[in-house]
Amino acid sequence: MVDHDEKVSTGTGGRLRIPRSRGALGGLAVLLLGIWGALIPFVGPYFDFAYTPDEPWVWTSARGWLEVLPGAVAIVGGLLMLMSRNRVVASFGGWLSVAAGAWFVIGPFLADLLRLGDVGEPVATSDLKRALLQLTFFYGLGALILFFAASSLGRLSVLSTRDIAFAERARSVEQRGVIDEGVPATGGYATPRQPYPTDARHRPV
Repeated sequence: MVDHDEKVSTGTGGRLRIPRSRGALGGLAVLLLGIWGALIPFVGPYFDFAYTPDEPWVWTSARGWLEVLPGAVAIVGGLLMLMSRNRVVASFGGWLSVAAGAWFVIGPFLADLLRLGDVGEPVATSDLKRALLQLTFFYGLGALILFFAASSLGRLSVLSTRDIAFAERARSVEQRGVIDEGVPATGGYATPRQPYPTDARHRPV
């Protein structure tokens, strides 16, 4: 448990500082899933893995709203979680990812109601492939994004002793201008030489 005095000593800025590794795993996973979600409707037809219209690089309104848009939002959210050292910014990326994952799941159900276009039909000759297409294009993809985003948000919400140590080191670097931990507190300048004794017997020749 983090001592209250340690929390106070870090201040608000200290509580907001996090190592990049805190959201790295979830951010990378969401980033890759977002890229998949945004591109698969356009490249899937090359591999006979598509919804209708099953031709590569064909743009439709439904693809823009239901796949490209949430995929792009997931990419932005994943990058924020992956790259940011600020707890608020990384958490914002997590919530963007949550929204993207949720839209992948519920978007196809709302497409007709919101007049977003026809989502198409899975190009499949078996129930197994149909289910696989539905999962990898929408429902399973959205669920995975939600899982990684929620896991990252949980990690980002915790103030650990590691976060406090990281914040203290970062603040020490800013205050002292020290980049390398091995550089002395004098800023790298040599300590001034002590004056010679005034006694004549110890004066240099």
